[in-house]
Amino acid sequence: MTLYTRVLSYLRPYPFALAAAGAAIFAFAALDASAYVLLIPFVDTLFRAGPTGGGGALSGEAGGPDLMTRVLDVTVYRLVDVEGDPLQAVQGIVVLILVVFLLKNVFDFARTYLVAWVEQTVTRDLRNEVYDHVLRLDLSFFAGTKVGQITSRITHDVEQLRRLLTTELARLLSSGFEVAALVALMLLLSWKLTLAAFVVIPGTMGVWALLVKPLRRGDRRVLDLAGEVSARIQETLSGIRVVKSSSAEEMERERFRSVTGDYHRTFLRAERLRALAGPLTETLATVGTVVILLYGARLVLSDGALSGAQFVSFIALSLKLYRPVKYAAKFPTLVQPGLAGAERVFEFLETPITIRDRPGAKVLRNPTGAITFENVTFEYRPGEPVLRDITMEIPAGSVVALVGPSGAGKSTLADLVVRFHDVTSGRVTVDGVDVRDWTVSSLRASMGIVPQETVLFHDTIAANITYGTKDATDLEIRRAARAANAHGFITALRGGYEMVVGERGTRLSGGERQRIALARAILSDRPILILDEATSALDTESERLVQEAVGRLMGGRTVLVIAHRLSTVRRADLILVLKGGRIVERGDHNSLFAASGLYRRLYELQHPEAAFPSTESEPAPRVEVRA
Repeated sequence: MTLYTRVLSYLRPYPFALAAAGAAIFAFAALDASAYVLLIPFVDTLFRAGPTGGGGALSGEAGGPDLMTRVLDVTVYRLVDVEGDPLQAVQGIVVLILVVFLLKNVFDFARTYLVAWVEQTVTRDLRNEVYDHVLRLDLSFFAGTKVGQITSRITHDVEQLRRLLTTELARLLSSGFEVAALVALMLLLSWKLTLAAFVVIPGTMGVWALLVKPLRRGDRRVLDLAGEVSARIQETLSGIRVVKSSSAEEMERERFRSVTGDYHRTFLRAERLRALAGPLTETLATVGTVVILLYGARLVLSDGALSGAQFVSFIALSLKLYRPVKYAAKFPTLVQPGLAGAERVFEFLETPITIRDRPGAKVLRNPTGAITFENVTFEYRPGEPVLRDITMEIPAGSVVALVGPSGAGKSTLADLVVRFHDVTSGRVTVDGVDVRDWTVSSLRASMGIVPQETVLFHDTIAANITYGTKDATDLEIRRAARAANAHGFITALRGGYEMVVGERGTRLSGGERQRIALARAILSDRPILILDEATSALDTESERLVQEAVGRLMGGRTVLVIAHRLSTVRRADLILVLKGGRIVERGDHNSLFAASGLYRRLYELQHPEAAFPSTESEPAPRVEVRA
């Protein structure tokens, strides 16, 4: 499918609206041109010359005046008696002109509204399609793409494509109908003078044809830089606390000015080409008008092929003709931003989705939560494994902690369970079935995830707690908030559960945000829980409250904990120590501490005072792990 065909395919679902808009555009063009023909009887009557062809009819050009006379005879002269009282005839013609203009404006309203309806409907469809595709894309795409670029394609690029699909195409269609109506009437008046009017049109077309390719390149670069401007704004605002705490305002100012400067120069370079063509085509149009004036004067004064009234009408029609002709000529350059935007939008839509349901994938219902890794290796980039030959079993209802230095592969291992990525080799199973054989939606619906960086949306507290859970009652929301140790601070807030938390939850503290996230996980009540421990940045009291809520949340579930504070995993059934993408140690806290390996070194780095393993409680039963 070519770019043009794919662009036009978005109009296909709305044939009736397009047909109605086309009819309104045609009616408008016909009435607009007809208004100028009414100058003939008006001028003839005004100067007491009578209708063309009557009382000394001019017939020097074969068929020309006779055809126009016939048209006027069956239209205007049936409604207005131009051979009677001249004043009454002029008044009658003026009324006709008024009626034509009123009808023309009715159809102008209809075409404007219908085009706007199609325009906004297509824009909605485009944005929905792009947004839906964004939601289906894999996490690896977002890791390598700036948020500002994504936003730019959904907003700015779709806007450019919208202008191409509706505004510019509607104007082209309107221009085409106008040219057809005007040329038909001009031919009725004088085919010779009509040919003279078209002498300069090839030159006008040629001027714009030379600019199409450089303008396409320039407009594509403009859209790319517009995305960079959006990305720079997004990054700066997201990290505004870092900017200010680092006194980096001047650096960010210079970086932003560099991007906007590139955009400014590139935009003006493209507009300079567009602006240059306007005066050139205007000059050619002026030459065409001069040709018509000279040749038309000869037809009137020397050859007697036209009356003065007919020549005045022809001049009006020809001047009207140059506007749609100029637009049609420069149409290829005007649509370059839209075509560039279409290319970027379609590139985006063609980004492959690798995490998708296999044919015949089953729905995971009522899972027990048993998880198995069988010889799992995973690579983000070919030849650079992040996880190597991971084999383990996590029985249903057990708590397993992943510990190790940064970059050991802890988060990646958890991501494979949720199927944010697919294994390079081996397999991960849930309830004995490869996760790739479960539908993605049902697999993820069985898992609750509490990330280290809590994500709250710019909505009410109640809406954030119920996010992802349908039809929760107020009682259930409050019960989940109490279990998460959140109900107390929520009710103390102005607005309570209906308070809007601000973008990313900025109106709440870190501990409060984390407890909202825990309430969300408690309310969803999913059998498998993944906790990316989030207490490292909390104060002592907030940590205590969060840990209490976590303890309630973990009950009766299979839990995978990515541990940063090792003191939080001492009661885990199994602790897996990762290094370099491999499991290098496994066991419970006491056995690993006694082994004096990597786990003990990491623990003592966080707790220098620790000399012996904790004996505060009996060690939790150890989960048998099959190699």
